[in-house]
Parts: sequence; C-alpha cells; structure tokens
Amino acid sequence: MIAIESLCKSYDGTPVLDGVDLILPQGGVTAVIGPNGAGKSTLLSVMGRMIRADAGRVTLDGRDLATAPGSEVARRLAVLRQDNQPSARLTVQDLVTFGRYPHSHGRTTAQDRVHVARAIAYLGLGDLADRFLDELSGGQRQRAFIAMVLAQDTDVILLDEPLNNLDMRHAVGIMALLRDAARDLGKTILVVLHDINMAAAYCDRIVVMQDGRLIHHGPPEEIMTDALLSRVYATPVTVHRVAGRLVALY
Repeated sequence: MIAIESLCKSYDGTPVLDGVDLILPQGGVTAVIGPNGAGKSTLLSVMGRMIRADAGRVTLDGRDLATAPGSEVARRLAVLRQDNQPSARLTVQDLVTFGRYPHSHGRTTAQDRVHVARAIAYLGLGDLADRFLDELSGGQRQRAFIAMVLAQDTDVILLDEPLNNLDMRHAVGIMALLRDAARDLGKTILVVLHDINMAAAYCDRIVVMQDGRLIHHGPPEEIMTDALLSRVYATPVTVHRVAGRLVALY
C-alpha cells in the first residue's frame, strides 16, 4: 500500500502540491488526470524521489520512501519520466538491460536476461533489439523505455505520460499491457495521463488534481461525470456511454 500524507511542494512561493492525501491499495492501475499545472507530474516526481517535498511524506508498506536506502527503493519502485533522453548511444537491448541494475548491479545474470527478453517481447520490440535508440521513431523509443521499467520487475511502477509520441494502436497496446501487468503480476501502477478516455477505459481508479490539490478520486464511474470534468477542465464536457465505455466529449 502507498500512503501519501499531507504532501506539499512550492516553487518560488507558489504551491504546486497543496496538502495532498491519498491511499493507493496494492494492485491495479490508477490514473492521475487534470489540467496543465495541476501538479500531476510533481506528485509523481516526489513519489519517485526525484524531488523532495517541502512537507508531508510518501510511504510504501509503512516505509518512508524519502529516507529508505536508494537500493531498497529501486527494487520496489520503478519510475519513467516524460523527458527520457539517453546520454550515450545505446541499443534497445542495452537500455532494457539497465532496468536490471538494482538487482544485478551491472553483472547481468541468466535471470536478468530472462526479464529483459520478456520485457522486449511484451513491448513488441524483438525485431528492434539490436537497433540504436537514435535510429527509432519516437513511439518505438517510448516503448523501449517502458520495457526497461518492466524489466526492473518492481512491485510499484510510476509512469509520467507514457503515451507521448504513440499512435492509437500502440497507445491502446501500452494501456492494455499495463492493465494486464497489474492484474496478472500483482503490480501497482500509477500513470499520469492527459487522455481521460484512456483513463476511464483501462484504469481501475482515477485521481483528479487541480491547482495542486486532490479534487476527487475513485473508480471511473465516479469521475466520469459532466459536472466534475467540466469544473476541473473549465470547459463544457459531456459523458456518454458508447459500446459499454464511458467517453467524455468536449
């Protein structure tokens, strides 16, 4: 279980997280949605120890993530940020193998190779395993980074806008993969999304943020309402049920 308690973060006196409280149960996929500047990515960055909170804390099974040893956290929690730019010329295989570093510390084992091969196969990157990242399209490169995170084989996965640069087919494939990983492998996945219809279709829970505050959280049926979405996004939104799915039109 992940518990977020009274989390606050400000930049130059402007709050970007303002007393966020949230409990994420083990398992399932949770989407964080909200307009630009809502604090979505900042929340994920604090949870992933990329930035420090000004107040409050995040715990995983009672363990404060800010004070736990980095090696311990890396075996329990994996993070994928938006701005993933490798500093060296790497192949897809090399990149995905980096996901095993918290376990092998650079000395790749047979078990590591199994995890790497499985992640590459899940993301449909088998034919690209020996290609350099700078030779790939944006969508292919994004899938390679997601494969790296999956190869890390952690209990918790944090993903910041993982659908960036992906076409419709690959975006749906990634969301289906995340849903299956949560269900079949017991992963707890938190994903920042701009596409609220993807969140409704593939996530078990949705967290709504606005101006650094948590506005509401619950199953898609509670979040996908005309009144809530229109208020949060400051634009008229109507929700319809199409082919059994809740779809927001705006």
